[in-house]
Amino acid sequence: MAYPVVERPKHFKTGIVGGAGYTGAELVRLLSIHPEVSLEFVTSEQYRGQNLADVHPHLSELTSLELIGAEQALEKDVDCVFLALPHGVSQKYAAAFLEKNIHVIDLSGDFRLRDGATYQKWYGREHGAAHLLDEAVYGLPELYRNAVRHARLVANPGCYPTASILALWPLIREELIETHSIIIDAKSGVTGAGATPRAHTHFPRVTGNFSAYGIATHRHTPEIEQALSQNDRQPVVQFTPHLLPVDRGILATIYATPKGSWHPELVNEVFARAYFNEQFVRVMKQPPEMKQVRGSNYCDLHARYDERTGRIIIVSVIDNLVKGAAGQAIQNMNILFRLKENCGLRQLPVYP
Repeated sequence: MAYPVVERPKHFKTGIVGGAGYTGAELVRLLSIHPEVSLEFVTSEQYRGQNLADVHPHLSELTSLELIGAEQALEKDVDCVFLALPHGVSQKYAAAFLEKNIHVIDLSGDFRLRDGATYQKWYGREHGAAHLLDEAVYGLPELYRNAVRHARLVANPGCYPTASILALWPLIREELIETHSIIIDAKSGVTGAGATPRAHTHFPRVTGNFSAYGIATHRHTPEIEQALSQNDRQPVVQFTPHLLPVDRGILATIYATPKGSWHPELVNEVFARAYFNEQFVRVMKQPPEMKQVRGSNYCDLHARYDERTGRIIIVSVIDNLVKGAAGQAIQNMNILFRLKENCGLRQLPVYP
């Protein structure tokens, strides 16, 4: 005799505003299998009224939701909402959901910088909800876990900053490196540019190619410097991003000058000590590859002291759509809801 499957009731309700892009799709994938959370709605203005699985066929066995408009989402009764919207658009919806006492996790850059003038300088527009900047908590759990736990508005970090900050934080925290000469040479897959077609992400241009962009002007620069600030002292980083002809993943190679005399093993001790209790940061014996974190919420790090040049070299890899976006957002949600931090995120990397 076959017995019906009885699903255990889920305790929290969530929704996604902006589900047509790569990040929105990754949020759907992860939330659909989360044991404690139900996904109540997903919005898209472009595909409003269509079935989500028709827009993202790979999700066909996970959800039967119909895409709704963002204004309809404001009428929904949920505990937390994810904003997977472009910069400048999230501001309006963050304020509206907060007025309804709904937790907001914003995956755009709208609330990552604490100062409205800095935002205007780097994003080229005046901030439309500057009154919320002081309240927003930067959602990098490994650094700001306690603040996230009590937040209403979480600013999910950028993908490049996540890989870079986790690589530098142990050394800056212990004041072991010079902070005025840090070089971050980072590479990303094409999904980091979003789903909207652009000339520089067109397949014939990207395939077999490799290019730098945003030289000395990329908006992730102040985000990295702000997160690594200590005692009102802000480091200066030279951040240069590059576009790789792959679909997903980030690899950052970072160069720093140590203070004082070093021996090669000290750098390993520093990283092992910093991340001993962190389940999503793995300190590797060999330089990591992007494929070893594909589809996972891990950040893999390898650090080495070069006695010849007197520099520390750190290699950091993440999946830009998971630890760099949707996975980290769910990690923050788990903290807000007092769930186990790895709840719904324990999937293994997909390799090769």
